[in-house]
Amino acid sequence: MKPISAVQVLERLPNRDIIPLIHKKPEVDFYAVEEADISSLIPARNPFAHKGNFGHALLIAGSRGKTGAAVLASKACLRSGAGLLTAHIPACGEIILQTAVPEAMVEPDKEPDFISELNSFSKYNAIGIGPGIGCNEKTSGALLQLLKNANQPLVLDADAINLLSQNEQLQQALPRNSILTPHPGEFDRLAGVSDNAYERLLKACRLAVKLNAYIILKGANTATCAPDKKCYFNPTGNPGMATAGSGDVLTGIILGLLAQSYSPLNASLVGVFLHGLAGDTAASEKSQECLIASDIIENLSFAFKWLFATR
Repeated sequence: MKPISAVQVLERLPNRDIIPLIHKKPEVDFYAVEEADISSLIPARNPFAHKGNFGHALLIAGSRGKTGAAVLASKACLRSGAGLLTAHIPACGEIILQTAVPEAMVEPDKEPDFISELNSFSKYNAIGIGPGIGCNEKTSGALLQLLKNANQPLVLDADAINLLSQNEQLQQALPRNSILTPHPGEFDRLAGVSDNAYERLLKACRLAVKLNAYIILKGANTATCAPDKKCYFNPTGNPGMATAGSGDVLTGIILGLLAQSYSPLNASLVGVFLHGLAGDTAASEKSQECLIASDIIENLSFAFKWLFATR
């Protein structure tokens, strides 16, 4: 990782012209992620491996009208190398998911339209929650149940983060080393509105320390804020990825990596880099204007092959 100064950080943020020059060094160490850093973190597979060696992921996603979020995250998780995936979704999405992602196992909730409760999750290696789940009161209760009882690595996105912002009890129950993947709007709901991107970034760094969690602040040059007061900027990605479902894909990628026993930091860094590189490939083929979230999933194979080829 290449250390960078606070002034160089400004070059990676929007609206830098309105941000005053930095006179005081922030209590954070900033780094620029490079391709070689990421390729070194992806292990080669043992020729004698079986699906059990690559983990069983649990994805908790979807609500009526938002089953697509569960589909995108499920596909991304499997394309990222998870050996097995179970998707816990509202009953209304069972046929959709079984048809769209036949490789996934489906655990339907008792409620037809939203997540209301979770069964035992002790058999899973990693758990992801949030894409398309909505903010129903019973869903909030299911999230609290998960946070209090899960011993596995967790990645929280979308409405799981919105629920955290509404309930201090959920924040207090958040396990150490969890990964949160907010876009700026979701982060502002969680930590308060910021006057500019630099202020938001520093808030994310402080919140990562407070929650003892990894906060992936999505956007151009996505920043991964770690609980050890380090912040890593990702070099891949493009404006075409600012499209519906792109965040669900990132959640699936990170979940798939966690299931394979990547550490929370490495899953965050590798996941964000792969997501952006796949998006760059998709944009080069289809244009930024035509890029959709499914294109990112379809180009994950190129992203993996590129990293292996550049070792």
